Amino acid sequence: MDSEAFRQWSVKAAEWGADYRESLRDRPVRAQTVPGQIASAIPAAPPETPEAMEAIFADFETTIVPGMTHWQHPRFFAYFPANAAPVSVVAEYLVTAMAAQCMLWQTSPAATELETKVLDWLRQALGLPDGFVGVIQDSASSATLSAVLVMRERALDWKGNSHGLPGQKRIRIYSSDQVHTSIDRAIWVSGVGQENLVRIPTEGASRRMDAEALERAIEADVAAGHLPAGVIACVGGTSVGATDDLGAICAVAKRHGLYVHVDAAWAGSAMICPEFRTFWKGVEEADSVVLNPHKWLGAQFDCSTHFLRDPDSLVRTLAIQPEYLKTHGKDGLINYSEWTVPLGRRFRALKLWFLMRAHGLEGLRGMIRNHVAWAQGLARRIGSEPEFELVTEPMLSLFSFRHCPKGAADLDRHNIDLVNRINDAGRIYLTQTRVDGAVAIRFQAGQFDATEADIAEAFDAILSAAREMSAGG
Repeated sequence: MDSEAFRQWSVKAAEWGADYRESLRDRPVRAQTVPGQIASAIPAAPPETPEAMEAIFADFETTIVPGMTHWQHPRFFAYFPANAAPVSVVAEYLVTAMAAQCMLWQTSPAATELETKVLDWLRQALGLPDGFVGVIQDSASSATLSAVLVMRERALDWKGNSHGLPGQKRIRIYSSDQVHTSIDRAIWVSGVGQENLVRIPTEGASRRMDAEALERAIEADVAAGHLPAGVIACVGGTSVGATDDLGAICAVAKRHGLYVHVDAAWAGSAMICPEFRTFWKGVEEADSVVLNPHKWLGAQFDCSTHFLRDPDSLVRTLAIQPEYLKTHGKDGLINYSEWTVPLGRRFRALKLWFLMRAHGLEGLRGMIRNHVAWAQGLARRIGSEPEFELVTEPMLSLFSFRHCPKGAADLDRHNIDLVNRINDAGRIYLTQTRVDGAVAIRFQAGQFDATEADIAEAFDAILSAAREMSAGG
């Protein structure tokens, strides 16, 4: 592709993207294809000779796009959003065009220095104290793995990387059963092992970790000769928004010298609104916190922000400095590849900088406040309908409900069928979960371009599907 063709197809791609965004409300939210349909349309062998871009682009539109679930659709209410505000997409165009490898300060000074500044902007916006500093990870999974590795190294007096785990005391890490499965994976990958992730009981409507039970578990492990290393708390758990009492958890951890990592991947973005900071009261006592601007602030995936009170512990755990990666003649520089598991780093800070400047904190706060208000209003409407019940009250913009028609022999099966019927219709997209062992349907408002009318359509879609099922349709 020569420079003129590159210009032509870059413009074409940008125009397609703008047209795509404008047409989203006319598309079904979830892909309407069946398994194998897309693969069957793709040749079994690669081409031996070049193909025209016109043909490639045409196949993209006719073969690939119909098989996509539209995460930027304003009626995407499943999982958590993976937002990409248009301004962050523009920033990603620029990042992709430059294609810089930003692993060290010297490999792109602007990328490193902008990351330092924009993470401090976000720290201020969230109300985190001055002592915290940040780094952009690819996902919350990587941030949590990094935190678990720090827990492991601190507990082993920094000898885990060099000596390995065989022969050591059993390292113990604590969480509730409401944390994301990325915590389990971090425990596996770190070598700590699933049996050493101690699940602490929860209590109350917020399903918070029982701090007294946590203390008893730590004391029992010490008595058994194990090595307690850290606690992973959550604010806005994935299933129904479980939120731990961070002040109580951190107080227990501090008494026993344990590291505390807070997973606020979804809900953390809402803390730019001062009125929601009660949900993470005590966060200033934590050792690290992760939140994903690519979930609820509008940053194009991937963009996960990891804040630390002591970055030196992270660097001590992860940094390797072969001669070819050293920056000679420069003191006091940050090389963010030493703060992350991957060596390679994309220029993720640019989209966050564009986003925060283009919308301002007040614009972003307004979006989040609307989502919370609209979701709470929808919860009230659903809860007042005959044959519906709220299973969990809204945690910010997330709640769960269940359809309970008279005579339904198997409510779990019925609600799974209802979710499938809703999603197959294509107007909205929802997911299910289990609450106290029973199936419930999740709703979460968070898509960047959603409007109050989109929330109203969700109500209509849910009720119409339930009535069709009750009528035997």
